[in-house]
Amino acid sequence: MRDFSWKYFINTGDVDAYLLYKEIHEQDDEEPNQEEVQDDAWSD
Repeated sequence: MRDFSWKYFINTGDVDAYLLYKEIHEQDDEEPNQEEVQDDAWSD
């Protein structure tokens, strides 16, 4: 979804598409990777 919103923004210049890209990018930075969560579960 992030790639789509970025490509849409590049092609159209739509500010809403950029804001969506930025929001998704920030969420990806906040949420731990699924593999990291599984690794943590096994380390207990």
